[in-house]
Amino acid sequence: MKMTKLSALAMTTALIAPAAFAEDMANELTLVSWGGAYQDSQNKAYVEPYLAANDGVSAVWDESSAEAVAKLRAMNEAGNVTWDLVDVVASDAMRLCDEGLAAELDHDADLAAAPDGTPASEDFGDLLVSDCFVPQIVYSTTFGYRTDLVGAEAPTSVCDIFDLAKFPGKRSLQKRPIDNMEWALYCDGVAKDDIYDVLGTDEGVTQALAKLDTIKDSVVWWSAGAETPQLLADGEVIMGSTYNGRLFSAIAEQDQPIGMLWDMQSFDLDGWIVPAGLPADRKARAMDFLKFATDTQRLADQAAYISYGPARASSAPLVGKHAVLGIEMAPHMPTDPANSGNVHTYDYEWWADNRDDLDAKFQAWLLQ
Repeated sequence: MKMTKLSALAMTTALIAPAAFAEDMANELTLVSWGGAYQDSQNKAYVEPYLAANDGVSAVWDESSAEAVAKLRAMNEAGNVTWDLVDVVASDAMRLCDEGLAAELDHDADLAAAPDGTPASEDFGDLLVSDCFVPQIVYSTTFGYRTDLVGAEAPTSVCDIFDLAKFPGKRSLQKRPIDNMEWALYCDGVAKDDIYDVLGTDEGVTQALAKLDTIKDSVVWWSAGAETPQLLADGEVIMGSTYNGRLFSAIAEQDQPIGMLWDMQSFDLDGWIVPAGLPADRKARAMDFLKFATDTQRLADQAAYISYGPARASSAPLVGKHAVLGIEMAPHMPTDPANSGNVHTYDYEWWADNRDDLDAKFQAWLLQ
């Protein structure tokens, strides 16, 4: 874990009205996220400004979001929940909400309205996919490739991942069924609109795993989003999946010889849940931070550090240039028309209902 304690930041404090001191609020936050470039963007966009405006408050980062569901289940069983806010994908938020492990929220009462007074529920709109979830970003899981290692012809289709003859070499895939199963079926001839109907059958699961079998011996499996960019940078894989913002960081900020493959990028949502059953003082601090961190300006500010689209409609017009590089960020968003010609629409509810079963089958397949 990394501890972040900040004194006043002159460049941000002048823009933020400090929250009134409240004796019934805890003075430390334990925030759970994914590490790497994404967590850095959160830290810069709203954690540092919040701490600067709330003297005496500190924040601790835990980079365990990939295991959030299992760890919150264990904490709840032990009666010792040590996290205050947890960054999770939408389907995990649904599972945690259904299991009573995440607190239900009143989005309009608990979150800031848009600057023009539009209630939060309208500003987030259809992205409020759970009563326990506050989305921060629209992101995609897509592929990067080493421009100098794939040969004269760069990959143009997600199905090139399965073409070992044309693109020999190692590739990296996330160590979970989500996205991998959908890409496998799509590249085995299943129409996009039929993917979840097929995957909902035993035969469909077998078909997807059989397609993945064709490249299994050439796959490096990853769990943290920072792994694929590092594997690409080190030349250990020639192509691999990860989050689009991690690839943007490697390409634009680190000048790595990496290209982006947007075909069949998988759109998803990421955001906060508040664990159920927190002591009153910790919940009060978590809710105060949550309201601040998800307002219109803060979500727009995050897009200055990473190429994820803000979840609020009112934030989109405020997205400008990269805070360091000075380049316009809009063309690097997964939602940009030039990047979203063939998109995989991730089904949050389907995965919330089927994740545990598919996880077990996928992990058993990995051990074969």
